[in-house]
Amino acid sequence: MTTTVALIGAAGHGAWHLRAIDALGERVRLVATCDVQPGYDYTDHRRMLAERKPEVVVVCTPPHTHLPIALDALDAGADLLLEKPPVLSLADHRTLAEASRGRAVQVGFQALGSPTLPMLPDRVGAVTSAAVAGAWWRPDAYWTRSPWAGRRGRDGALVNAFAHALMQALAITGISPPWTLSLDRYRTRPAVEVEDTATVRLRVPDGRELFVAVTLCSGEFVPGDITVTGTAGTAEVGYTEDRLDGEVLPGRIGLLENLLDHREHDAPLLVPLERTEPFTVLAEAILTAGEPALLDPARLKPREDGAEIPGAAALVRRAAAERAHFREIGAFQ
Repeated sequence: MTTTVALIGAAGHGAWHLRAIDALGERVRLVATCDVQPGYDYTDHRRMLAERKPEVVVVCTPPHTHLPIALDALDAGADLLLEKPPVLSLADHRTLAEASRGRAVQVGFQALGSPTLPMLPDRVGAVTSAAVAGAWWRPDAYWTRSPWAGRRGRDGALVNAFAHALMQALAITGISPPWTLSLDRYRTRPAVEVEDTATVRLRVPDGRELFVAVTLCSGEFVPGDITVTGTAGTAEVGYTEDRLDGEVLPGRIGLLENLLDHREHDAPLLVPLERTEPFTVLAEAILTAGEPALLDPARLKPREDGAEIPGAAALVRRAAAERAHFREIGAFQ
């Protein structure tokens, strides 16, 4: 069986999806690429949907454009693979959920296809907490890559760059609202309105906790390690490379492949829209939390392509280990 597929948002990260489509061979037939930039089959996704009538549409456009494009694709009768984050508010999430009744919507949190997740219960028992530590470098050009980059309500280290880490930790802990949320957010560039460095703590009434410490201003790379604690032990998960306690495990399931299996054999979706609702609730809280604190330039190490926080990786590791906000360990005082 060959399924027709179209890609909306073919430039940039869309190239990754083109490779994933190509890797599926005769299971799929790419009928159209669409992007507002020239050089693709279409610049108007509505015209593409009407003329090519794809059975599956991959949407890889800026997050604030997801909802109207997804609604158009669903209205055209297509199933969806929708890049992360699916939408940026709970209201939009519920609108999309209502519109998708009778159709399949898979959200592009690809790390949820990791073979590490089914193995965790045997390693740690019932999960009681998870702590994420991630330290990356993103240059000035990252924050000017598009008109929406670095803009309040649309971007940020937590809801974009480290979105997979947040979703993976939510899935591992099973935490969902109602919860107690506290944030500690910072930025190093005056022109950027969102955080590049932050900690997040979530607690739910039964005592489970999720803690995240991340930065995009580090000279040392920490991929986004997740320390998982449970009733029977502790495990270290590397979500970027399917690593469990130091061992890289094969067998990640591709989300487009899983969507095809769902269509053809009624296999359960790995990342159905409803599974991502806690992420959307958290993302909306972060995006509406106001501007993060601007760090004193005297604390930063100038680079040709930005400003580095000295010792950022060590700060991230310490915050995650202690489940303590940067302000609680006196990081930037």
